[in-house]
Amino acid sequence: MNPVVQIQSAILAIDHIPKTQVRKKSSLYKTSPIDCPQMSSEPVPDFINAVVEVETSISPELLLQALHEIENQAGRKRSYVNAPRVLDCDLLLYEGVMQHTDKLTLPHPRMHERGFVLLPLAEIAPQLSMPTHGKIAQLITPNLTQNIEKL
Repeated sequence: MNPVVQIQSAILAIDHIPKTQVRKKSSLYKTSPIDCPQMSSEPVPDFINAVVEVETSISPELLLQALHEIENQAGRKRSYVNAPRVLDCDLLLYEGVMQHTDKLTLPHPRMHERGFVLLPLAEIAPQLSMPTHGKIAQLITPNLTQNIEKL
């Protein structure tokens, strides 16, 4: 499936999670693959990224479970760590929650290092702050945002 269509379908699916509504969505961003080992002679295609803000009354764990189900329905296979994937839905933040379990760490532990997360997040929530790193918009640096193109 076309990656742009895949992301748009995922956003619609997120909006259909029970007790959950998409409130804001970023533009789409095309990104060169990061931390994605190449396991064949085929080049790894660029990724399409976006961020959505949701309002929900379900727990972070149930929300993550629903996101994984959306990935599974899209055909995601978890063959090895950071394998190329049809769809990857991460839970970045959950208002007021800081936790670290085997299944979920909030805030997402590497989001402050990833321009493909920071740019779309800053688009929809520029004043948002991460508890240990500061305002999202201030974390964006040229080295994190090279090879990222807003569509």
